[in-house]
Amino acid sequence: MIHKYTNDLINETSPYLLQHAHNPVNWKAWHNSALELAKKENKLIIISVGYAACHWCHVMEHESFENEDVAIVMNSNFINIKIDREERPDIDQVYMNAVQLMTGSGGWPMNVVALPDGRPVWGGTYFKKEQWVNALNQISELYKKNPDKLYEYATKLAKGIKAMDLVKPNTNEPKFDTTFLKEIIADWSTYFDTHKGGIGKEPKFMMPNNYQFLLRYGYQKQDKEILDFVNTTLTKMAYGGIYDQIGGGFSRYSVDDKWHIPHFEKMLYDNAQLVSLYAEAFALTKNELYKNVVIETLEFIKRELTGTNGIFYTSLDADSLTEDNVLEEGAYYVWKKEELQTLLKDDFKLFSTYYNVNNYGYWEHKNYVLIRDKSDLKFTNQENITLEKLKEKKKRWKSILLKEREKRNLPRLDDKTLTSWNALMLKGYVDAYRVLQDENYLNCAIKNAEFILNNQLKEDGSLYHNYKNGTSSINGFLEDYATTIDAFIALYQVTATTKWLNNAKALTDYCFDTFFDTKSQLFFFTSNQDKKLIVQTIEYRDNVIPASNSIMANCLFKLSHFYNNTHYLKTSKNMLNNIKPEIHQYGSAFSNWMNLMLNFTEPFYEVAITGDKANEKVKDLNKEYLPNKIVACTESKNSLPLLNNRYVENKTLIYVCVNNTCKLPVTNTNQAINQLKIK
Repeated sequence: MIHKYTNDLINETSPYLLQHAHNPVNWKAWHNSALELAKKENKLIIISVGYAACHWCHVMEHESFENEDVAIVMNSNFINIKIDREERPDIDQVYMNAVQLMTGSGGWPMNVVALPDGRPVWGGTYFKKEQWVNALNQISELYKKNPDKLYEYATKLAKGIKAMDLVKPNTNEPKFDTTFLKEIIADWSTYFDTHKGGIGKEPKFMMPNNYQFLLRYGYQKQDKEILDFVNTTLTKMAYGGIYDQIGGGFSRYSVDDKWHIPHFEKMLYDNAQLVSLYAEAFALTKNELYKNVVIETLEFIKRELTGTNGIFYTSLDADSLTEDNVLEEGAYYVWKKEELQTLLKDDFKLFSTYYNVNNYGYWEHKNYVLIRDKSDLKFTNQENITLEKLKEKKKRWKSILLKEREKRNLPRLDDKTLTSWNALMLKGYVDAYRVLQDENYLNCAIKNAEFILNNQLKEDGSLYHNYKNGTSSINGFLEDYATTIDAFIALYQVTATTKWLNNAKALTDYCFDTFFDTKSQLFFFTSNQDKKLIVQTIEYRDNVIPASNSIMANCLFKLSHFYNNTHYLKTSKNMLNNIKPEIHQYGSAFSNWMNLMLNFTEPFYEVAITGDKANEKVKDLNKEYLPNKIVACTESKNSLPLLNNRYVENKTLIYVCVNNTCKLPVTNTNQAINQLKIK
């Protein structure tokens, strides 16, 4: 195909950047050459950030960046830089902080105008074409006539950006108690939607780490109201259109309060964490709905987001082409009534009742998004059929519709690989294996872990962040290290293969050498090996993905127990203590920190299993929901501090310990479980 325009992005590997390679805008990627050019020509910089699956990014591209008149304004007055936020989360974080300071909110696409030195002076998210051109003309005119005004503003804004991630050391002695957590949850719970699930009103994001923490808190504190809320939320999400009822897997968020109409992009990070969450919830409740969500979501991951070498791809676009070759959001997933009637024939009536092909499930333009509103048991009683019969029918319906759907134009795939998101998915597979005991899940986890070791780990012990077409080019960020350490610790606990634990420790030590900030006792998002941006950020507030620092703090706590390492434990405690003053303000932004606080306020168990049947015992133990434990296991003598001197020949022994103080060993798994369970 011959294109009228081609810019520098044609040399990039990111699918998002390549989408813009034939815009008339003279886009450049974030390279030193582009930044130096801005200084040399004394031009303002447009920094435009998005990602491949982003619907409104596509809209702005079509309206503005594909428009020749808009391109003339941009090319004449600015150096234009396009950034894939997933490839460069460090840049995204800095300028997102700026946009939030300037406008009070953020999102993507994100568009910022900066001085030639990179300091931002103006920004926002999506702009209509007229707004965009008018703003650029005004800023350009101001820069020509009164540049000092912009430089003065940039200086003030830069101070504000630095202050956003400033963590002051907490000079009070680390003290964590249950009352503190109880007060935060009491305030947080006023925002719970106990009827439809989730937090607040629309739009609703799933926030898996919020529910991981609340599930654990409800279990350990025996708080029925919290557990009921979590179960309501998980059930309603699984019933909703946000969950792909035909193909499995979750979209990014719901635009309404009943989880019905999703923003249709499917992100690896959401699905990875939701597999872990639903696996944990199944371990506690034995609710078959949760088990099915895990199974179907992993089928989706295998079918649509997995590469041949065990890597996981980033996302599927919200938009796809209709039969008329028009790009529309959700086109791949929605159904028309006539189409369903033709495909399902005599079963259509039952199907339409089950999945609400009615006013409740209607979206727009004669399209329906499938949504459930009752349990299978209630439905079978209502329709007077057996559960077995319904199960058969659902399997048949899904098979027919999935086959039909695959004839449609697929959503665009972002086939780059990110180490951090792969590690989240690796852990999702580990959690699914731990609870459901499907060996295929373990094989997928190991295959991906080997990929990280063989392709993303450099000789100097550092990680790469990205991988595409056989090459990795961007140095790892703290999120890559934290999530990989966490995944390797989880993998060790189901395999007893010490190389995973040893690699987790080696990566942790590398983080202390290159990311650690002695003032805040936290870790910078970028290492001291990387070129500095206008500020060096510390990511500590949990979002849809937990903050890299909260994951690190949790990992340090676990590793301190495996290795009897007091430095790890002290650092973990100091990190939590320094964040503690801010936790009170907004509970949901610190749920993974509160998970760590539970480790310090409630009993936390070390389970050491030794002997020739150790691996069998671990499997039995892992089926249970026991969130306040780590497991070390060996079938022979082992020098790991948690296992050292505990092996007895011809015996399989289970030691349940707290801070290296152990109860008498037992030989029966149920006895050990009873020692661990909340009484």
